[in-house]
Amino acid sequence: MDQADTWERLSHLLPESDAQQFQDCWDTGEQEAGLDRLVGGLLEQQTAINDTVRAEISVVAETWGMREALTPRLLACPGDGSPHTLELIDPPDPLHAVPDPQLADLVLVPWIRCVNSGRLLIRAHVEEPWGDLSLIAEHYAVLASERGPLVRLFEAFSAGDALTELLQPRVS
Repeated sequence: MDQADTWERLSHLLPESDAQQFQDCWDTGEQEAGLDRLVGGLLEQQTAINDTVRAEISVVAETWGMREALTPRLLACPGDGSPHTLELIDPPDPLHAVPDPQLADLVLVPWIRCVNSGRLLIRAHVEEPWGDLSLIAEHYAVLASERGPLVRLFEAFSAGDALTELLQPRVS
């Protein structure tokens, strides 16, 4: 998932003047302000978005440390009426089953569910000594279902690649 291309495509969801301000945020390195502007503009204009766009915005927001702040507003954006294919899981409860030994020492947090296949994109975090989860996910993973097995493991900062995998047709 190329972030510059995604940013450009997302700008087309906004009216022209807002789209230019959103694009300017990318150009000046103010991605956090741009994401806030994007979601605020979608809500203000009551722009209908589909599940894939909602998930893509969530992934970009994750990359820039804005996922938690934007998720409630992103979920409030109207849907476009198409059948639900993806679901942002909010608030997430950590998974109790560990689907793979590589994830055994991490807290697994469900993030995006593919409604049709049951596959699940999770974030895998370290639990900090004071009980909070690490700010940055150690891994992203796609699971065949909430209980596993692991389909594919991704390193930190690869949320876009994990979403691409989640969207791939399920091979039997």
